[in-house]
Amino acid sequence: MEAVELKVEKVGIHSERRLRKCLSKLRGVEKVEIELSKKKVVVRGEAEQSRIVKALRRNGFRSEPWCSKSEILVTAYVGRSCNFFQIAGI
Repeated sequence: MEAVELKVEKVGIHSERRLRKCLSKLRGVEKVEIELSKKKVVVRGEAEQSRIVKALRRNGFRSEPWCSKSEILVTAYVGRSCNFFQIAGI
């Protein structure tokens, strides 16, 4: 079983169901894991990455391969915005 990790734009609470449905219809997909806070999608199974990206694009999602730099940037951004809200008293 192969895992394809992608960074997907426009992933929110409402689009998570649409994203799962889109990916689960693909042949060879066994499991879909979504981390909303990191905008990370992990697809497990025998599906090819090119087919997964194509299906996402057809459903209005932009995606790119996941890399460790993406995780570092997301973590830094989330941490910075949390500090802003704490300072502002929100």
